[in-house]
Amino acid sequence: MGVDLLSLSAHKVYGPQGVGALYIRKGTKIRPLSYGGHHEKGKRPGTENTAGIAGFGLAADLAAAELKEESARQRILRDRLCSQIAENISRVKLNGAPGKRLPNTLNLSFEFVEGEGILLGLEMDGIAAATGSACTSGTLEPSHVLSAMGVPPALAQGSIRFSLGRENTADQIDYTAEKLVPIIKRLREMSPFNEDEEYGDFNTTENTHE
Repeated sequence: MGVDLLSLSAHKVYGPQGVGALYIRKGTKIRPLSYGGHHEKGKRPGTENTAGIAGFGLAADLAAAELKEESARQRILRDRLCSQIAENISRVKLNGAPGKRLPNTLNLSFEFVEGEGILLGLEMDGIAAATGSACTSGTLEPSHVLSAMGVPPALAQGSIRFSLGRENTADQIDYTAEKLVPIIKRLREMSPFNEDEEYGDFNTTENTHE
């Protein structure tokens, strides 16, 4: 991959929480964040979480074995959700390249509404989504990633990220798309934004699936 450092979290592949791994490219010099022992080749003191490490290893093996099949399944569900939203809700923008995305992730911007309002509505219907990455969940600022992609701040504020997993089903996708329609309608009716405002040229959800 050509990277110098790569951090991995076990829970991202259904492994135990609280354990991870750090890949360090040969020749890359780093300093420990804490001192007091010679564990982890002097990079991190403290007894290793042996049970967690073993669980991480097994989760990684299972993820690798199921990668091709599960990626294809989740890509179908992702595109199913994207298509249903595009068919029933206007003024929706797809964030990201149509063909170069993670198979389980869908990031959309809904014009004239704020993402936090959408999340509250979805949560009341038992649907979990996010307005950005978990690392930035405590900030109200627009996603710096969307900003770097050229998405205007007002449009970025209305972005929602749907992340799918191995337990998600087609019925859940259909339920989410159905519940989202009245939520967006209600929020737009209360929105102070002008529907004549133009945000520029962005990918729409139409004709963007693989």
